[in-house]
Amino acid sequence: MSIRERLSGNEAVATAMKQINPDVVAAFPITPSTEIPQYFSTFVANGTVDTEFVAVESEHSAMSACIGAQAAGSRAMTATSANGLSLMWEMIYIASSLRLPIVLNLVNRAVSGPLNIHCDHSDAMGVRDAGWIMLFSENNQEAYDNNLMAHKIAENKNVQLPVMICQDGFITSHSIENIELEEDSEVKKFVGEYHPEHYLLNKKEPIAVGPLDLQAYLFEHKAQQGEAMKAAKQVILDISKDFEKWTGRHYGLFEEYKLADSEIAIVCMNSTAGTAKAVIDKLRDNGVKAGLLKIRVYRPFPSNEVAKALSHLKAIAVLDRSDSLNAMGGALFEDVTSSMYVAKNQVPMVNYIYGIGGRDTTENDIESVYADLIEIVSSGKIENPYRYLGLRKEAK
Repeated sequence: MSIRERLSGNEAVATAMKQINPDVVAAFPITPSTEIPQYFSTFVANGTVDTEFVAVESEHSAMSACIGAQAAGSRAMTATSANGLSLMWEMIYIASSLRLPIVLNLVNRAVSGPLNIHCDHSDAMGVRDAGWIMLFSENNQEAYDNNLMAHKIAENKNVQLPVMICQDGFITSHSIENIELEEDSEVKKFVGEYHPEHYLLNKKEPIAVGPLDLQAYLFEHKAQQGEAMKAAKQVILDISKDFEKWTGRHYGLFEEYKLADSEIAIVCMNSTAGTAKAVIDKLRDNGVKAGLLKIRVYRPFPSNEVAKALSHLKAIAVLDRSDSLNAMGGALFEDVTSSMYVAKNQVPMVNYIYGIGGRDTTENDIESVYADLIEIVSSGKIENPYRYLGLRKEAK
């Protein structure tokens, strides 16, 4: 039976980690993810878990310690944000290329500079092609639930890739919401124990981890990573079904909110989806057929499924909380437009860069996006597909 609680997003993640009871947690504090290892360290100190907690000297060391622990045969977790993830960058690639199923909670924050400690998705987008499975969380409940599913996804024999769970810094990480927690014993049963097939401390099978990999093999190993990422999509769906049977909470590759009969829709990730849903309800009351597609699984990107779900629309707006600084839109926009093009679904699309550095995105902002979509449908024209949302006029 679920337990009704009130927790912040960071508390929810730390609680999930407590229930999972990983073998090793290595972490270095950085706002706004600091509370996750802080809360978890209290569970270590009071004996609630028997995890080896490693307080390292940097985020690079945190991921290095997780790599060493996972390679040795342990289940490892960590958490970070923004500049901390940037400092991990080398080890992020090494973790995925060594096929180590580490779980990292990324509390999204703007990457410097200038220095900013508030939310945007520049940290996650900076490593979007580093070979990690990436799950995004609209609210505290989703952050908690994604953690309960992450190890089963990462450790699946057809996957063997690390998982990054994202939530919006300060917006969900520090906001307290009602949440349904599961019993500790039931979590342990669902997650299961970690029994790797190959690991360094197995004296019956001496192996090398991370050896030199030159022209003769690296190409094939990278192709294997790519195939594992493709396989992860079905694994995620299968585990989500098992999770729903257990908890009653449904998760797919994405969420469709009043999308089936929509004429116009927004595509976005994380907490902004909640604001969009409130706006959609208002618009529906006024007869506007507005909808939402909220991406949950960003890597592997569900291209075929997204293209199919959006194919019936008359106009689409893709919201990116990070600018790729490439003069042609953000990363999510590129992924969605590519998916639609390959599927031969030609729907008018516009991109909005929004919420940079924690800039508030209000219901009025979202309403203006839907108003723009209505105009696009009416006129049949898109004057500029690359736009800013909520930018002060003098900054243009």
